Amino acid sequence: MTSVPSSDARAATRDITRLAVGVAVVLIVLKAFALGASGSVSILASLADSALDLVASLATFFAVRWAAAPADEDHRYGHGKGEALAALVQSGLVFASAVFIGFEAIQRMFDPQPVSSGATAVVVVVLSIGLTGWLIWMQSRAVRRSGSLAVAADRAHYASDLAANGVVLIGVISGTFLSAPGLDAAAGLLVSVWLFWGAIGILRNASDHLLDRAAPEEQRKAIVAAVLADPRISGLHQLRTRMAGTVLMIQMHVDLDPGLTLVAAHDIVVEAEDRLRVAFPGSDILIHADPRGRTRPDDTAPMAPAGSGPWA
Repeated sequence: MTSVPSSDARAATRDITRLAVGVAVVLIVLKAFALGASGSVSILASLADSALDLVASLATFFAVRWAAAPADEDHRYGHGKGEALAALVQSGLVFASAVFIGFEAIQRMFDPQPVSSGATAVVVVVLSIGLTGWLIWMQSRAVRRSGSLAVAADRAHYASDLAANGVVLIGVISGTFLSAPGLDAAAGLLVSVWLFWGAIGILRNASDHLLDRAAPEEQRKAIVAAVLADPRISGLHQLRTRMAGTVLMIQMHVDLDPGLTLVAAHDIVVEAEDRLRVAFPGSDILIHADPRGRTRPDDTAPMAPAGSGPWA
């Protein structure tokens, strides 16, 4: 995990969401022109998807700005889950797009329509593929800088579009140069299935954040290793982790010598927090010190002395 100043992360997400909205508008204009010229069902499918891309990108555009707002009296943990909500909206839009495209494609398979001005449609699709690929590359850079869930979901959406546009290209070429409009409709159906599968992945990631899924096992091991690097900490328990937008929330109890003064215990805990912030920049950490051997009777969470697990 790379250390990223919060101001740089916010700037990266703002810039890339603005770019995504602009690209979506350009793609809609291009595909609307190609649809009017060709009547291709696969172009129609791609146009419908781009229209939903614009809605999703607008949702992401506003969500990342809201999520970056600092904590307030009503949201003491900040607004980071706004990004997960945006991703959830995106998954719903992609599902709707998949259903619409699939329905239209099946109708055209039973009632094929000729594809006209196919050369124009091919040029538009090739341009769309190039523009979408460039946007995905830019989004990947932004995700590495910010770790934004909403931008990652938008990138996944456009990545599915990239593959879908490849299928659309095959469909348009088939309908134009091979005189096989049924293949054009079949291409639209494949786009629908691809989008549906992509929506499931977006939904799963958003749900993990909204339902406070624990950090991966590798991260939890790294947390324990960082805390127990100080031999004065003999163990930890009640380790809880979750994501709030791009912020990793870490909470735990640590076992210390009961003879330590309050100041000494405080210093040990602060040093442990500092080690964690080096390993997980930007994380929100809360550590409670327990006198060793005096764990509360209602503490049923598993203990975690050095080298053991799991801990959350």
